[in-house]
Amino acid sequence: MSRRILVVDDEPKLCDLLVSALQSDELQVLTAANGVAALQVLEQESVELIISDSRMPGMDGTALLAEVKVRYPLLPVIVMTAYSTVKNAVQAMRNGAYDYIAKPFDIDELEVTVHKALQFGDILRDNARLRAELDVHQQIDSLVGESPAFARVLQAIDSVRDSSATILLTGESGTGKEMVARAIHNHGSRASQPFIAVNCAAIPEGLLESEMFGHRKGAFTGALADRVGRFVQADKGTLFLDEVGDMPLPLQAKMLRALQERVIEAVGDSRQRKVDVRVIAATNKGLLDAVANKTFREDLYYRLNVFPIPLPGLRERVEDIVPLARHFARTLGASSGKRLNGFSAEALQAMTEYSWPGNIRELQNCVERAIIVARGGTIERADLPGYLFEATGTAPAADALAAPGAIPDDLDGSLAALEKQFILAALEQSHGVQAAAAQRLGISERSFWYRLKKLGIHVEKIAR
Repeated sequence: MSRRILVVDDEPKLCDLLVSALQSDELQVLTAANGVAALQVLEQESVELIISDSRMPGMDGTALLAEVKVRYPLLPVIVMTAYSTVKNAVQAMRNGAYDYIAKPFDIDELEVTVHKALQFGDILRDNARLRAELDVHQQIDSLVGESPAFARVLQAIDSVRDSSATILLTGESGTGKEMVARAIHNHGSRASQPFIAVNCAAIPEGLLESEMFGHRKGAFTGALADRVGRFVQADKGTLFLDEVGDMPLPLQAKMLRALQERVIEAVGDSRQRKVDVRVIAATNKGLLDAVANKTFREDLYYRLNVFPIPLPGLRERVEDIVPLARHFARTLGASSGKRLNGFSAEALQAMTEYSWPGNIRELQNCVERAIIVARGGTIERADLPGYLFEATGTAPAADALAAPGAIPDDLDGSLAALEKQFILAALEQSHGVQAAAAQRLGISERSFWYRLKKLGIHVEKIAR
């Protein structure tokens, strides 16, 4: 099967020359007169390499390269120009070009560069495939639980993973909605394509439309360049809309059209673009109540609710608390360099008796905090945070962070553990939004980021 190359140049004679030089049984050469035409070809044809002139009318090679890097990150680009300066070469490489050739060029050298670029593209795709397979195995490992309530979730994932139907995940905060969304994506036919997540509650209302659909340069104050929206970034893949219940009403109408027709319009652009996107939405709010209160469109609700998957709270899957705790201890302990033998029987009993209002996220934070505090190879009851025992007033006396007046034998370590506990709690309450967490703690964002780095806290570990 021949491999396809796209040559982009506004000089027809040069395009014809490259077609004659490169066309063979193994290579098929397509042409486009400018960047806009090239993007149209890419939407219709599968291409493995682009050779683009840097200076063209309309969308030039620099703008095309930037767009390709966003839409097709695994597609190598060779930039050619008559203006052969070191500055241009370095800039092209910094912008993501695979290589740089100067006009006039030697055909033999070009052929060598083309074959190397194709091999580079093969390596990129192989790496992406291997990463996708690894992500699938990791995701399978992270979907821990055998309770009847969670078994129904796993059955739903298996039923819908290869479908393009819109999915609505509902459940309390911390039940793992993003984890389930990623599992659906990674187990399905779109696993090799992008998974793009957007937190509708974390983006200012005035920027959300641009974030979703993109914008044209000059569309509004501050729009200094064209921007590709999340729908385009997720083309052929999955778009995860977290906290969709917080989407402002003015945007809901445009979102409804995008879901119905799979057509979008960037802000400031009258042109329409078709997208092939599987949408997974998630909310911890009662959308039917929002519909009744006129804060959420009824037609959008039914468009999102094609395949609903309710996620149970942790208190509804008590059988899974111990397996989840052991899973977190194994994975978090390994990443922190600690070798743990697990939990004592008393620690496991304490965790199963707690109600877990923060669900899986709270359990993960609890285990991470216990790993920091634990001095031996086993996590003891005394290593668990004091709030697990506040309802009964049976906080373990040996817990230096929970017992008033107790003097720790490692002040720096105990203060660091307490600081980390407060930061994790602030992140949990702000749903992982760092600026909001910093505000809750009464510190600047710069100070918050410094503390995250100092304490080794990775925000992406916060479950949703």
